[in-house]
Amino acid sequence: MGEMNTAELLVKCLENEGVEYIFGLPGEENLHILEALKDSSIQFITTRHEQGAAFMADVYGRLTGKAGVCLSTLGPGATNLMTGVADANLDGAPLVAITGQVGTDRMHIESHQYLDLVAMFAPVTKWNKQIVRPSITPEITRKAFKLAQSEKPGAVHIDLPENIAAMPVEGKPLKRDAQEKTYASYRSLNAAAMAISKAKNPLILVGNGTIRAQASEALTEFATTLNIPVANTFMGKGAVPYTHPLSLWTVGLQQRDVITCAFEQSDLVIAVGYDLIEYSPKKWNPEGSTPIIHIGMEPAEIDSSYIPSVEVVGDISDSLMDILKRADRQGKSTSVATGVRTQLVTEYENYAHDEGFPIKPQKIIYDLRQVMGPEDIVISDVGAHKMWMARHYHSDSPNTCLISNGFAAMGIAIPGAIAAKLVAPDKRVVAVTGDGGFMMNCQELETALRAGTPFVTLIFNDNGYGLIEWKQINQFGQSSFIKFTNPDFVKFAESMGLKGYRVESADDLVPTLKTALEQGVPAVIDCPVDYEENIRFSQKAGDLSCKIWE
Repeated sequence: MGEMNTAELLVKCLENEGVEYIFGLPGEENLHILEALKDSSIQFITTRHEQGAAFMADVYGRLTGKAGVCLSTLGPGATNLMTGVADANLDGAPLVAITGQVGTDRMHIESHQYLDLVAMFAPVTKWNKQIVRPSITPEITRKAFKLAQSEKPGAVHIDLPENIAAMPVEGKPLKRDAQEKTYASYRSLNAAAMAISKAKNPLILVGNGTIRAQASEALTEFATTLNIPVANTFMGKGAVPYTHPLSLWTVGLQQRDVITCAFEQSDLVIAVGYDLIEYSPKKWNPEGSTPIIHIGMEPAEIDSSYIPSVEVVGDISDSLMDILKRADRQGKSTSVATGVRTQLVTEYENYAHDEGFPIKPQKIIYDLRQVMGPEDIVISDVGAHKMWMARHYHSDSPNTCLISNGFAAMGIAIPGAIAAKLVAPDKRVVAVTGDGGFMMNCQELETALRAGTPFVTLIFNDNGYGLIEWKQINQFGQSSFIKFTNPDFVKFAESMGLKGYRVESADDLVPTLKTALEQGVPAVIDCPVDYEENIRFSQKAGDLSCKIWE
């Protein structure tokens, strides 16, 4: 074996970590890494913007639990990467970002394109380091992956100066260590079981941590056996199948909703794998008076509205099964849950045959759910449609409806859909986006075509930033600065070699979706949406008074 340089050793270390893809852009200061990747088992996917590359790595990490990897050059390449890195970090998705950098010989002076990237990435990563000596590459790489992937997962960053990348080095990747499970203490399990047995109206709040811990099966058994209703956060969708009679669907809208009633009547909230970043406890426990049991892989975050009476810290499935053995809730009714669920289901079904055009958001999502299989994947962008997706798109199983609700960055859906299709080529994938989010990363549809990842992009088209309009009208009674015009999305898609479709009536949507999903290339559907529903919903939420279900 000939002499190896640092970039080649780094690539060997990445192979050792099981990396399948690196998403990124070529640049002058990462030339040595690109050269080393030519003979690697890792597939490099060239993107059209570094933000797209970071979002792809982010969603890859969220779907697999293995760190997604993205690569940029220095300066503007690295600043472009940052939004996706921050998204992964706040959403709890494992990601490793690698940046090129100027040589160590010119960091002490004003230098072309030079920024202190380690300082810049510090607030948006769990850990980050520059490789200052070739021989430390295996340690830095192993530590990066270990930290990115361990609970709570997030982003890490490795900075590689170009002169270090080219230096000769001897060394080999470090052995990967298997992370052992940790188990909760008997004391906490007993205390939790006792509180659950005594509660009259307990309620389970389930978050993204349950999905990361692959604990949805245990959770479903726990809820079913103990007869306790379950509400999930935006990022906890599918933790319990939406068809389950105890499933109260999704909580997390910033305004009152039917589900608020379940929280108001609850005398114990059992938070399972709940990340506070998704939905502040101040929204559902404003007085801090509802007793809480915290079940998670990590101790509870501090929040004045979230002070658990019991913390059960350890493997989530194991904790749930242990509490289940110790708790007794036989014959306790769940009238609150039944009442809330009936109301939710009735309202959801109301839109099954709605003929209105432009189409109401509830109807678009109802139709989308009818077309998609239980294991198919939808990825929501951020905007008004995200609120409706959260509220109305229900999941049978985990990781089938991805919503960013930690960082909540616009522009994630299209890059995210590319990652989803790479991870699950046999599943149908739909990116649901507004026209605002679409125009932020639509260039990655060319990447999708080139990478051979056919998915459908469904655009909720309202010629504006609809979510902000909704907020403005709620707050000020009028809107400003939120309107724009759009290109012809069908021609736009066709000009890229994709398929483009326009929905002309409420009856069009289902057949159009079905056709678009059959295509061998990415497809774009332009669907006009009636966002009058936003304000109607807010008015209804304002008038909401909770019935007392006995």
